[in-house]
Amino acid sequence: MSSDIVAIWKVPLSDRLYIIEFQHGTASGKRVITVNNKEVFREDWMFKLVGDQEFKIGDVPCVIKIEPVSGFSYQYSLVVDGKPLEEFTKRRSDRACTWTIGDEHRIVLEKDTLDIWVDGKKVDATGEFIEGGTETHFTIGEDIACIKAVSSYNRKEGIIYSLVYNNQVIPQEEEC
Repeated sequence: MSSDIVAIWKVPLSDRLYIIEFQHGTASGKRVITVNNKEVFREDWMFKLVGDQEFKIGDVPCVIKIEPVSGFSYQYSLVVDGKPLEEFTKRRSDRACTWTIGDEHRIVLEKDTLDIWVDGKKVDATGEFIEGGTETHFTIGEDIACIKAVSSYNRKEGIIYSLVYNNQVIPQEEEC
């Protein structure tokens, strides 16, 4: 781990959770951005120590903002798809539900499109109406899974989504 790493962010997208690491050499102006341990940007010498650094995660535009605080201290923030990371993550949690099954599988339901992603790949699913809601069936490897959507009968709470895998209800991640 480089001593120049000044910020680490976690960005949840449909296909996976991305870890962004930013290195900033305050003497040389060096800037290095890695996404999930893969270097996506490097500039070893820059005269300008502050400002914006643009990059992409797939098709999603991102900007690291470097702002002076005092002396040779800097503040770093991440903007994802035009929104500060905190706002992007909040909006994302309003539009998606995420479940993880051990270290093996990550399942994401996009609430607005009803697309289901398993381990970074959109999967085919079959929906059916049940009493009080819907069930959407799909496979995770060789196993059958189901996302149930039922009304909470509470306007503020809305629809409750649950994942059933191997006859067990899997708890949602905190972001949902």
